[in-house]
Amino acid sequence: MSTAGSGAAVDPTNVPYKGLITVSIMLATVMQVLDTTIANVALPNMQGSLQASQDQINWVLTSYIVAAAIMTPVTGWLSDRFGLRQLFIASAAGFVATSMACGIATSLEEMIFFRLLQGLCGAALVPLSQTVLLTINTKEQHGSAMAIWGAGIMVGPIIGPTLGGWLTETFNWRYVFFVNLPIGALALVGMVFFLPNTPRRQRDFDFFGFAMLSLFIGALQLFLDRGEQADWFSSAEIWIELGLAITGLWVFTLHITGREHAFIDPKIFTDRNLVIALVMIFVVGMILLAGLALLPPMLQNILNYPVVTTGFVLAPRGVGTMVSMLVVGRLVGKVDTRILIFAGLVLTAISLWQMSGFSTTMDDTLIIVSGVVQGLGLGLVFVPLSTLAFATLEPRFRADGAALFSLMRNIGSAVGISIVSVQLARNMVISKADLVSHITPFDPNFTDVAGSLPLDQTTMMAVLNQAASAQAAMVAYVDDFKMMMIITLCAIPLLALMSPPKRQAGGEAGHAPAME
Repeated sequence: MSTAGSGAAVDPTNVPYKGLITVSIMLATVMQVLDTTIANVALPNMQGSLQASQDQINWVLTSYIVAAAIMTPVTGWLSDRFGLRQLFIASAAGFVATSMACGIATSLEEMIFFRLLQGLCGAALVPLSQTVLLTINTKEQHGSAMAIWGAGIMVGPIIGPTLGGWLTETFNWRYVFFVNLPIGALALVGMVFFLPNTPRRQRDFDFFGFAMLSLFIGALQLFLDRGEQADWFSSAEIWIELGLAITGLWVFTLHITGREHAFIDPKIFTDRNLVIALVMIFVVGMILLAGLALLPPMLQNILNYPVVTTGFVLAPRGVGTMVSMLVVGRLVGKVDTRILIFAGLVLTAISLWQMSGFSTTMDDTLIIVSGVVQGLGLGLVFVPLSTLAFATLEPRFRADGAALFSLMRNIGSAVGISIVSVQLARNMVISKADLVSHITPFDPNFTDVAGSLPLDQTTMMAVLNQAASAQAAMVAYVDDFKMMMIITLCAIPLLALMSPPKRQAGGEAGHAPAME
């Protein structure tokens, strides 16, 4: 599409090069979501190269997460003020440039600074891509559009560890950042030539509201990210971060309800579908990334899988997600979206129940099967939920709604990872203490086993301690999977509060009012 024009309203029935626009913006989106997990496996190599401690190297992840979280809510205002096309191109270009800077960083300070800038530039890419797809497609095509968008959002984090592990082992850790150059270049070329202009809307910038929301998000992310390292509430730092988060949220809530031109228009929260969808995407974020945070260390530390093998074993869940999203894209508008979400949550719960049967002696069959089932389930949830969230939302709220949708997914991921990490560490200690309590010279089972082993006492105790640690760790992982299953099942009743899109005369489900 020609880039010229004053930014007239986009007619979704007359958008040239729609396919090329979709490919371009999805390349940018996949590039951004990949970076949420691709750098994780490279941290040990990065730590040695940058001469950083374990505590220090974690700021490479934390700085990116906090910066992206703070910038996400402002996407709507920036899009209205400077234009969606202009913001999208600038964000993608900035993300590529800062990715290259991260790849050539020579010190920890440089790396943290560039990751901070990378998070600021990349924050808008996901909500903007969702907004563009909703804008350039007709109401009847929203389901298929959200299937494409959801595939990139959910498959990106899944293949991140696999790609990151392969790049690190084949080349070095710097290539987990350099890989963004060819992807970003293709995305930029497509956006510059084909992305249409959209109307601009002058909005006063509510700096105080933005500051309070940023305080809440930043403090909450630091609280969740630093909690385990700082031993949670035994640390003054954690108490300060929690206090700042509560204060920021409280003041922000009071501020937007009493201000005429608030940073986020409180009228957006009168849309019940959006509000329920925000709660449910929070849960989906918890399950998706918390599971991805648990499985690689479990496979590597307990089952002794190499990094690359771990990636290949986890890859089938991405295949399941892709399949379900392609199928559900054709069903949205023909089948009640609440039924699709229900089916997805049930499949996700079944997969977590399967994962609760993991053991230290299993092969990879159950891992692959449960992964495919979970991929199918999350795919069935994500696409209909993304569509239903905007089904009754006014077009003027789309950019803000997309930003909130992405923000809640990210916060859910952070909360989920923190919860499972705390429970994992706690249950490991409890389970090992319980197992070791039975290993005494007075237990006949112990004396029978000890007598049959051709080992001296010291070696035998070391072997038993290692076995007890592995078993205790597996019990702790299984307990986490059970907890995630319960959380998934608790989200199902929320579907009763959502309204399906109204049927139009042609029989298709309406997804949003006409473009203004």
